Order: sequence, then C-alpha cells, then structure tokens
Amino acid sequence: MITLGIILLVLGLLLQVPVLTTIGGVLLVAGLVLFVLGRLGTKVAGRSHWF
Repeated sequence: MITLGIILLVLGLLLQVPVLTTIGGVLLVAGLVLFVLGRLGTKVAGRSHWF
C-alpha cells in the first residue's frame, strides 16, 4: 500500500493529475498508519496475525 501510494503520488506530480496525487497521498498515509500500528503490536481490524 505504501509503495502504491508513492508511485501514484509521483505519477500525479509528474503528469500534473490532481486525482492521482490525492489518491496517492491517501494511500501513503493509510499505509504508514497501518504500518506503525502493526509495528507497535496493536491489533488492526480485530486481527493480530495475517496468514
């Protein structure tokens, strides 16, 4: 999710497409939040492990 967010953010900035920039930013922030919560050991959506 973080990688996709970075790719869309960069493409949106290079191609000057505001929709891609917005979606990329949202995905990047959501991915970072989920990453931090996962590293802290907090259960995300009621699950402690993903198989």
